[in-house]
Amino acid sequence: MAEQVVTVENLIVRYGSNTVLDGVNASFNVSEIRVILGGSGCGKTTLLRAIVGLIRPYSGRVRVFGREITDLDGDEAANMLKSVGVLFQNGALLGSLTVAQNVALPLEMHTDLPPKLVEEIVRYKLAQVELPHAYGLFPGELSGGMRKRAALARALALDPPLLFCDEPSAGLDPVTSAGLDSLLLKLRETLGITVVVVTHELFSIEKIADKILFLHKGKTLFDGLYTDAREIEDGPVADFFSRKETA
Repeated sequence: MAEQVVTVENLIVRYGSNTVLDGVNASFNVSEIRVILGGSGCGKTTLLRAIVGLIRPYSGRVRVFGREITDLDGDEAANMLKSVGVLFQNGALLGSLTVAQNVALPLEMHTDLPPKLVEEIVRYKLAQVELPHAYGLFPGELSGGMRKRAALARALALDPPLLFCDEPSAGLDPVTSAGLDSLLLKLRETLGITVVVVTHELFSIEKIADKILFLHKGKTLFDGLYTDAREIEDGPVADFFSRKETA
């Protein structure tokens, strides 16, 4: 049996009287690329936020690397989350800092490494995402695809075994998006990391997904192999892949 990196059991998340996640179950395994799908408002990003501890669930359990998130105090949770990288939808780079300074932030905040070693790690991380020439540039000098790669380098700065990507292809042209997909596949192959991606881009899903988790109205509608999902002939999952209008 594959080793589970993340386990979600009967997860319920509410915003006031609005139930966003209603009994979601899922598990993500070592070195797989899991894609989370579903229509707008189905709870995809909320699930990511619950897994990394940004939202406290109403009920249910979330385990990351075998430890239940809700059982950890602030310091323990912060320490555990050093093992989790997050690529935000807009990249979330600090415009007043150079790319190198952005990538260095996690290292400066969470380690006592000397500046020279931090510089070497930053250069290595930028090379990993095929962006070595951007070391001294500012985010405003980068294209959209380059900003995503720089943000990815920052997410990988502490060598996390688990990476979350929220709509990584949002706002990118097809060629740039395909390049980012190839990079994620390469990183999974070379680093052995588990990658969890929220996206709605059909070409990306086809290229990178080992398994998919399909959410519908806050519930798990499908959890399994991408190839099996494509065999479904009707209902929201089939509608998603055929881009039919759903009620």
